[in-house]
Amino acid sequence: MSPFDQERLLFTPQPPDDDAIALIFAFPNDYTIGITSLGYQLVWASFALRSDVDVRRYFLDVQEPLPSAVELLGFSLSWELDYGNILTMLERLGIPLHAEARDNSHPLVFGGGPVLTANPEPFAAFFDVILLGDGEAVLDPFIAAYQAVRGCDRATQLRHLAQVPGLYIPSLYHVTYSDPDGPIVAIAPIDPDIPAVVTKQTYRSNTLSASTVVTENAAWENIYMVEVVRSCPEMCRFCLASYLTLPFRTADLTGSLIPAIEQGLQVTRRLGLLGASVTQHPEFSTLLDYLSRPAYADVRLSIASVRTNTVTEQLAQTLAARDTRSITIAVESGSERLREIINKKLTNSEIQQAAANAAAGGLKAIKFYGMVGLPGETAADVEATIAMAQALKKTAPRLRFTLGCSTFVPKAHTPFQWYGVNPDSQKRLKGLQKGLRSQGFDFRPESYNWSVIQALLARGDRRLTPLLELTRDYGDSVGSYKRAFKTLRGTLPPLTDTVHDTWERDRILPWHHLHGPLPLDTLKKHCAAAESLF
Repeated sequence: MSPFDQERLLFTPQPPDDDAIALIFAFPNDYTIGITSLGYQLVWASFALRSDVDVRRYFLDVQEPLPSAVELLGFSLSWELDYGNILTMLERLGIPLHAEARDNSHPLVFGGGPVLTANPEPFAAFFDVILLGDGEAVLDPFIAAYQAVRGCDRATQLRHLAQVPGLYIPSLYHVTYSDPDGPIVAIAPIDPDIPAVVTKQTYRSNTLSASTVVTENAAWENIYMVEVVRSCPEMCRFCLASYLTLPFRTADLTGSLIPAIEQGLQVTRRLGLLGASVTQHPEFSTLLDYLSRPAYADVRLSIASVRTNTVTEQLAQTLAARDTRSITIAVESGSERLREIINKKLTNSEIQQAAANAAAGGLKAIKFYGMVGLPGETAADVEATIAMAQALKKTAPRLRFTLGCSTFVPKAHTPFQWYGVNPDSQKRLKGLQKGLRSQGFDFRPESYNWSVIQALLARGDRRLTPLLELTRDYGDSVGSYKRAFKTLRGTLPPLTDTVHDTWERDRILPWHHLHGPLPLDTLKKHCAAAESLF
């Protein structure tokens, strides 16, 4: 049986008109992963609710019946390293990988999602159109603009789409470099009719998203997801999820959130509360009271990462009663000095109180998210994380503690975008592993080498395109990237420049012409505030 036949829809798709736009909406990974993406579900449903669009879904392993004459082909990119699957899927459809090689017989290839909104430049050659920002804000204008030039040639279509706020047409911008492997000198439109700057579009309603489909084939089986908040008010200086998605928005509790939950729980009894800072919803305690009612006693509740000082005994009790054994908290470091640098408003006493409340409320485990290599970090800060672990074991000896630890990767549109990956991070990961093992912590480090690759893609420019293609041919391993770099030496910036170096504040960044929620001068001020605490 096809996985599409096992889906339970929470909306009614509209039958397409006879002359509806033939659109394929793809996710560059397997169905079980793609269908678990709330963003993918939202965009697909938005298309399926339109009678002027005939949308078909396309995953790496399964697909709906695809139209023979496709007009638009879209990709939702949530993880940088999925880019290779985009190329594979284009090849399967017989579409040239590069936009410049396509003609009027090919569909316009568009993309969106957090990866492309942050820094699309390493992938720019593969897309005709990139949608910057929230789907709710850009999808309808995109389709309306396309309808207006539907019968025109490709060049006319692209020039028309470039006038729509949030629609970025990479081929209409020219990048100049000081040398083939030197820094960027300028990024400019190819003529004055094209906007010099493309600004991310923001959806500002207090009605947020919720699952449009529930299926046992999702990575989180039969889960119904509701977005409680969007963005995060904390604004940790490394955090893409906060800075790129500002402003902080909260779902209207009685007007949209509870009705959405009630709709979903008619289909499944597994509920996921999503958001970067779910427990900072101003009426979160009221939501907890609502979910604690006897009518929901059989509901299995999952919650995204929570703010430390909102972990109350009531929260722990509610989660424990709803078949949740653990919570996840991002602490980043055990060093209060370092947390002040990164604007993480959190004390060690609050972390210990959260652990005590979790244990008292009946939870069995806490998973912490940590990071090494943050700007301003010293070896003493790493030792402070080990000391924090020791204190937590004394505070809540029966809890099972896990520390998932990554290496700092600079992200576009954040105050730390100018900082590179600290080469000492690998050694510090090993030091944490050794120190935490003696404290009875389950330490789960992310690969330092893959963090280097993520940084390459996060801060890279268009010159990475041949590297990405060559790496894919070589086998998509860390070694393949190194081999490709040697092959292309002299045609792209050195790895140390893109990945490890701290860039000057006046450097033209690859995303210079793509504006996020905050002005560049504001990001510079936030970075300077952090540096004053080094």
